[in-house]
Amino acid sequence: MTAALRKTFCLTRRVPLQPQAPSWTASWRCAHALASVQKALRLPEKKLQGLLFPFSELEGHLARGVSQANFQLFHPSLEDIARAEALFVPSPKHKIDYYSSAVRMDHAPSINQPEVCFMGRSNVGKSSLIRALFSLAPDVEVRVSKTPGHTKKLNFFTVGKAFTLVDMPGYGHKAPKDFVDMVEPYLTTRANLVRTFLLVDGSVGVQKLDRVAMEMCEELGLPYVIVVTKIDKRSQGTLLANLLQLQEVIQKHTEGCYPQPFLVSSTQFHGIYLLRCFIAHVTGKLHLATSATQSGAERVS
Repeated sequence: MTAALRKTFCLTRRVPLQPQAPSWTASWRCAHALASVQKALRLPEKKLQGLLFPFSELEGHLARGVSQANFQLFHPSLEDIARAEALFVPSPKHKIDYYSSAVRMDHAPSINQPEVCFMGRSNVGKSSLIRALFSLAPDVEVRVSKTPGHTKKLNFFTVGKAFTLVDMPGYGHKAPKDFVDMVEPYLTTRANLVRTFLLVDGSVGVQKLDRVAMEMCEELGLPYVIVVTKIDKRSQGTLLANLLQLQEVIQKHTEGCYPQPFLVSSTQFHGIYLLRCFIAHVTGKLHLATSATQSGAERVS
């Protein structure tokens, strides 16, 4: 990473005036009411479409002539979504669990399977999203804090022998002081890392530090994807304005970013099924069944 990017990440860190006890909840004791797409199928068609493909709820607000193509590149069938979901269901032969944590790469576990990582600004909802993705495995402990910045290590979660998911410390406000020294070696040396998921808060739009993180991914030559969180926290008009701003940034200033941002709400479950399907696909564990989705999926790699 260039000295300028390092300086930006480090200068934005603020040290709290006094220590605060972490406030977090452990794993869910029971699965979310909409954890499975099978439960979602009982909903009215319009509500179901909004959960499966959140952008469908914004289409009517788009000005005439605005292209929707890049918002619908990855558009799997219901069958694809159901098959991907099976990977997120634990069984005696397919255990889903927290594996270990690391503060340096020499502490990182050696796991020989595809890996994806989640990174984003402190308080972007990263741990909440991971907990939603793992909601069909309620015994998995994903700590979610009421205060930002409680993730101080690289946390590794194994999904059977299919893939590993890594929860990274948040950058910006209350980031660990050694954030860059912890994260950069991981991103540059982790040979089995297949995709980085960069989270952006949909309620406030792209921030300066998000742009810095995108520049870092570009500089390191990482294939990455933008996940827009908290889409239930603002009006559809505000969300759409933030989304169009993000789309412009992706189109004009990135090369390694997948053109389609993924919209999610960890509380309402919008976009969770689609994101699971995308993760299954980029880790090589799901080949899309329908030819209609292949043209968009080809751009994943």
